[in-house]
Amino acid sequence: MRKILKNILITGLFLFLITFSALLTYLHFFASDDKDLSGNWTAKLDMTKQSAVTALSWLQDIEAVSISLEDMEDYMQGLTIEVNLTLEQTANSEGTFHCNILPESYDVCNQAAYEAFAAAFEELLIERLRMAGYTGNIDKETIEELVTETFGMSTVSYLESCGPRLLPSLKDLQAQYDGSGTYKTEEGILTRQFDDGQEVTTKTEYYIRKDSRLILSEETDSGHSPVMYILQ
Repeated sequence: MRKILKNILITGLFLFLITFSALLTYLHFFASDDKDLSGNWTAKLDMTKQSAVTALSWLQDIEAVSISLEDMEDYMQGLTIEVNLTLEQTANSEGTFHCNILPESYDVCNQAAYEAFAAAFEELLIERLRMAGYTGNIDKETIEELVTETFGMSTVSYLESCGPRLLPSLKDLQAQYDGSGTYKTEEGILTRQFDDGQEVTTKTEYYIRKDSRLILSEETDSGHSPVMYILQ
């Protein structure tokens, strides 16, 4: 089962990368010649696919009623985490930057993910009861009361406590995105030096700017998808 889920995830990622590659090609030929990246940029990291796959894997592990990845994604729409990136050019092709994940955006996304997970979980409980031959009145309110009586907490709280972690931890995301320092641009490559006061680390990305859009794609094969920022 995990192999099937892995294949589904890889296929979805492959299709996403094909689409994104087409967009990158388009922007490459029609991108603005403006090399000044100064401004406040915002990106929204899509957490839908990861949350859906994780939730589906957990449900199948506990042998819940069958549900497809597409169905789970329908429950988990619009799951995004906001990233702010401020760039200020101080000289030709160089400047300073500051980047951070918004903790409140993470909290909202995490809560929405578990609420969507709870909705899917309750629907599956209703289906399982009906398959077991229960003929009484069953609705989400009844299921919520049943879960509360059984576990002493709401469905959302139960899944948060006993279910899988749907999102990467805030700490992991901050380690990937948060930081400030200096940057340089050269022939479509953005090099950022993160300075945390103790050590300096370097992050190199391809970049394409088209009007109010800025796409960053890591130069190394990190497995991370390109990120699109919008100028605010």
